[in-house]
Amino acid sequence: MHLPPPDHTLSPRTGYTRAHWESAADSLLAAVEPYATEDRAFYHLPGDRQSWSGRVSDGLEGYARTLLLAAFRRDESALERYADGLAAGVSGAWPRIGDRSQPLVEAASIALALRLTRPLLWDRLDDGVRQRAADWLGDALTAEPWPCNWELFPVTVGGFLYAIDHEPDTARKAVDRGLERIEQWYVGDGWYTDGAGRAFDYYNGWAMHLYPVLHAWLDDDPRLLELYGGRLSRHLTDYARLFGGDGAPMRQGRSLTYRFATTVPLWLGALTGHTPLPPGETRRLASGALRYFLQRGAVDERGLLSLGWHGPDPDVLQGYSGPASPYWASKGFLGLLLPPEHEVWTAVEEPGPVERTDAVTPLSAPNWLLQSTRSDGVVRLHNHGSEDVRYDPFYTRLAYSTVTAPSSSYDNSVVVGDDPGRTGIEPLGVGDGWAASRHISGGGARVTSVVLARGAAEVRVHRVAGTDPGTPVRVTGWAAAEDGVRAELVPVAGLDEALTGVTGDGDSLFVALARLTGEADPVPLEDLVSVRTQDGIVHVRWSGESEVRVHLTSDGVRVTGAASDG
Repeated sequence: MHLPPPDHTLSPRTGYTRAHWESAADSLLAAVEPYATEDRAFYHLPGDRQSWSGRVSDGLEGYARTLLLAAFRRDESALERYADGLAAGVSGAWPRIGDRSQPLVEAASIALALRLTRPLLWDRLDDGVRQRAADWLGDALTAEPWPCNWELFPVTVGGFLYAIDHEPDTARKAVDRGLERIEQWYVGDGWYTDGAGRAFDYYNGWAMHLYPVLHAWLDDDPRLLELYGGRLSRHLTDYARLFGGDGAPMRQGRSLTYRFATTVPLWLGALTGHTPLPPGETRRLASGALRYFLQRGAVDERGLLSLGWHGPDPDVLQGYSGPASPYWASKGFLGLLLPPEHEVWTAVEEPGPVERTDAVTPLSAPNWLLQSTRSDGVVRLHNHGSEDVRYDPFYTRLAYSTVTAPSSSYDNSVVVGDDPGRTGIEPLGVGDGWAASRHISGGGARVTSVVLARGAAEVRVHRVAGTDPGTPVRVTGWAAAEDGVRAELVPVAGLDEALTGVTGDGDSLFVALARLTGEADPVPLEDLVSVRTQDGIVHVRWSGESEVRVHLTSDGVRVTGAASDG
């Protein structure tokens, strides 16, 4: 991909400016064009993989997701091509939108693109094409979505159809119904779960916030914009901390092949005026993520986004991932809706949170503890509240980071017997420097886990109950694969040098020190923290600080002492 020379005056940290975003968008659009069908209704990208929805749906996905990119770019010549494809698609080429069908997803992208570019595309279509397109989209108003972020696809379609006065009553009902349904998943502090349960990940930004905020903004509805915009602003306070110093997003959650779609809430806050972030920090975080992927092989020799993370990687795919699925990365170009003179493009880049200082930040809504270190730019997420067993290992590990990937050998896990599973995660709280949870493992064993963190160092405590005496227990740590990244796991109590132990009569305690660091010559862990156990209480003393005590009982966890929540 050919990009302009870096501008280190305006963008001292990434070198990227609006011109880089424009060039990247133009290159991605040009690369997919040869794979359009003759009528331009489908984009069949190369490769032997199909999603579970099949080739026709995958081709529609290619059309819809790249149309969204053309809409954000406001590329009139590209939009003319997509107008031809729209005419052919709604004249019988595209599959109908049915209950819980992939076309419902793609209809939302098409409707959003049409709404954003109405003078450039929709208003220039023949009356007959507009009627057929509205009729095709209209099925989304009554189609049943999956009970998760899918509820927002009828909202997005309904907002557009209401704006063009097509079945306005039905459209308004679809909007109201979808917005009402997501309320049951809002848990506070700017965080939603993605449906029932506790599925927390980047879908918060690129779905749960994106669609309601954009709908309110496009509808010019001050009440809704205050509601959803306020939630977005609060979310961004936490969200900005999830990017590493190299620009990498947190590698946690499903659909990781969407890559720099993670930048959506950053741009959305700037676009709608609902963000706590300075303009220079917004662009630094967003441009850092784009540069991170472009420099690591996300785009292949044909200029296409591959199915993977850096380059091709089947480990990050789900059954719904088809050849064009990565093009939901198009959402990341939302910032191009901001005019060139907007301060988010003209301000000098400012450092992101991980570049400013070391921090250990508790997030109460998802029950996460974020641990970041300035020296190496690594951000670690200690997961004591997010679970979605459908997509293990992307939700059920004890920890994730910006420089590691979940491994098939069960990194960051507690293996009881021969079972590494972690289900029924129950958050037990977060505080100053700690987080705790309980889960079910090993044939019904109850595992209570606590992590305490300072700098890059961690103390991991696990209490195992409900097992037969002599049951083997193994603790695993970080799976460091990137060059220059070092992982450590040191036994403290209940574990041998191989990080294994056995349960005794009653409840059993297992303690280890852990660290993930990019420092070349870090201070030994044992010099940073001392740990001892007595009468079931874990006593932790960080270098130069007072003692912290961790009490694990059948009722939960209590952390007392300095630098704790009492």
